[in-house]
Amino acid sequence: MAVPKKRTSMLKKNIRKNVWKNRVYRASLKAFSLAKSISTGNSKSFLCNKEVIK
Repeated sequence: MAVPKKRTSMLKKNIRKNVWKNRVYRASLKAFSLAKSISTGNSKSFLCNKEVIK
């Protein structure tokens, strides 16, 4: 017979949610930084055609 699982505490739920939010935040900062370096032309790690940007 199926038995219901114990309820997850608010603390655990919030910790898991914050881990996910921090991961997303760091990824967005990295993407924004890359876009900024491409737009200024200072990018060293990303190769792109400069004629397309202008």
